[in-house]
Amino acid sequence: MAESILIMNAAALQRALARMAHEIAESNERCADVVLVGIQRGGVFLSARLSRILADIWKQPVRIGTLDVSMHRDDLHQNAAPQIQPTVIPFDITDKTVVLVDDVLFHGRTVRAALDALNDFGRARRIQLAVLIDRGHRELPIQPDFVAKTASTTPQERIVVNLKEEGGEDKVTLERP
Repeated sequence: MAESILIMNAAALQRALARMAHEIAESNERCADVVLVGIQRGGVFLSARLSRILADIWKQPVRIGTLDVSMHRDDLHQNAAPQIQPTVIPFDITDKTVVLVDDVLFHGRTVRAALDALNDFGRARRIQLAVLIDRGHRELPIQPDFVAKTASTTPQERIVVNLKEEGGEDKVTLERP
């Protein structure tokens, strides 16, 4: 039977996102040049939440986009039919600071695919990475700029992020086999 351990409840998740938004604001003086791009799926909802918090901090709206990386993955041949999600980046990223947002950072391959996919939308001045959970086990030299929580895991364990936008309750759990 699988064991489930609560890592973050709804209040901890909200505090972590607020802290991460403040770190993003502190690292980026020119707020008008910052855009958020959520990596499909979990990063999309998190980028929307970060956008609202940053808008309160900066007193101006923060543009957001969504990015599907399915066709840029290096393991594409292993999946018979990738589940494609919408990519919507309704602005030019050229000369902008793009903050890529994802829920869990593991091997780093999704982020590598996201970097490739972003090239189709312009040449960003700078790309930063914000993740809710960094669980380690990197296979590529990818490091987040903003991390809400670091979780020590084994490769067999799973981090499950449930968000109210997906019909659940806000919480993050560690699932052990």
